[in-house]
Amino acid sequence: MRHFLILLLALAVAGCGKTPLQEQQAFVFGTRVEVIVVDPDPEQGRKAIAAVLREFDRMHRAYHAWQPSELTAVNDAIAAGRTQTVTPELAEFMREAQALSARGDHLFDPGIGALIKLWGFHAEEFVARLPDPQALAAWQQQQPSVADLVIDGTTVSSRKRALALDFGGYLKGVALDRAAAILRSQGINNALINIGGNVMALGSKDGRKWRVGIQHPRQPGPLATVMLDDGEAIGTSGDYQRYFELDGRRYSHLIDPRSARPVDHTQAVTVLIPAGAQAGTLSDASSKPIFIAGPDGWREMARKMGSELVLRVDRDQRIEVTAALHKRLEYIGQPPAITVIP
Repeated sequence: MRHFLILLLALAVAGCGKTPLQEQQAFVFGTRVEVIVVDPDPEQGRKAIAAVLREFDRMHRAYHAWQPSELTAVNDAIAAGRTQTVTPELAEFMREAQALSARGDHLFDPGIGALIKLWGFHAEEFVARLPDPQALAAWQQQQPSVADLVIDGTTVSSRKRALALDFGGYLKGVALDRAAAILRSQGINNALINIGGNVMALGSKDGRKWRVGIQHPRQPGPLATVMLDDGEAIGTSGDYQRYFELDGRRYSHLIDPRSARPVDHTQAVTVLIPAGAQAGTLSDASSKPIFIAGPDGWREMARKMGSELVLRVDRDQRIEVTAALHKRLEYIGQPPAITVIP
């Protein structure tokens, strides 16, 4: 699997830095995870990485949408028309997801789990098959949304039984923020965290900013690189990791709830979020509504999400990039046509 954001320095810095570097990889959230720590105490670095990976594994198991978990128990209760008591953490995730979804006009909506399943994107391997038209029409008629959740303390119910929660487009960003908090609590101030292309930088690497690459959605290697400041996060939504092809057409997991169909006007969107309490969360949740908003709406959606550092690659590989991000990018080779947007 290709990742849109490549940690270009993962190999290069391992042998050239003055301060010991610890790196560990795992497979969590259905993707490859990397944690790189730069710290004079290697043992402390290893312990901190282990703590991060334990938390990732806990979150993955607790909130998996398609394997038995606390989240599937909620979905089962909603489908049966019952209320469900959840942990305070999950209740807070739900409130936050509602707020983020509303901010993005519900183009990013964790309540469309049933639609994701109709398209087959809940499975580990995708089958090149279109959904049953009647089932798709039935879903569209109900239009369930995370907004239909009723949250009273830690008691949860839904106005629509068709609602099914899937936090797959949100949890990786939350995990970035959680990882940063864990590392800092253990005295680690210099690190790079990569969860399937969602990346957060802490501090630097021996005084040099962390540099990451932005993968070209149709070609090997990076389209550009960017250096990240302390606490910044960068996230991407792309049509090239989770998709199937049928009759010469690509169908990706990025589905527009309005049409109930995968988006075909955009190949990738990258969003860079300044340092802040929810930088990781926003790097994951912001890229999706911007991606789905399309050629006429992406810039306004970026403003709604508070994202001024955005790069978009359209279906014809034309690049649109905000001026704020453009001046920070170093393009690789001869890129295709680039339009800089104020």
